[in-house]
Amino acid sequence: MTSIDRLRAICLALPEAQEKETWEAPTFRVRDKIFAMVHRFEGKASVWCKAPPGVQAILVEAAPERFFRPPYVGSKGWIGIRLEAPVDWEELAGLIRRSWSMTAPKRLQREIG
Repeated sequence: MTSIDRLRAICLALPEAQEKETWEAPTFRVRDKIFAMVHRFEGKASVWCKAPPGVQAILVEAAPERFFRPPYVGSKGWIGIRLEAPVDWEELAGLIRRSWSMTAPKRLQREIG
């Protein structure tokens, strides 16, 4: 299983998550809002996802070999995770779940409890 396949399984396990190709790469959405996207950054596979305020800076400072501030959306707090570096899949799943919860409508979150 490739790292993209593992990422896809994590993302699509979330309620109402869908995959849509955008910018020639997979994006993962909930009710048509992106919560994670695959991107080639500096020629290497990565995933970008939303992060709570302050988390991006903490992760990038603590592990710059794994995390980075992505262009375009980094100024909005998104975090980039390198998929070709050693990946802590539990940590990545937690970051993806958090991004989903920051994106999903509150009503959907209440419905799933």
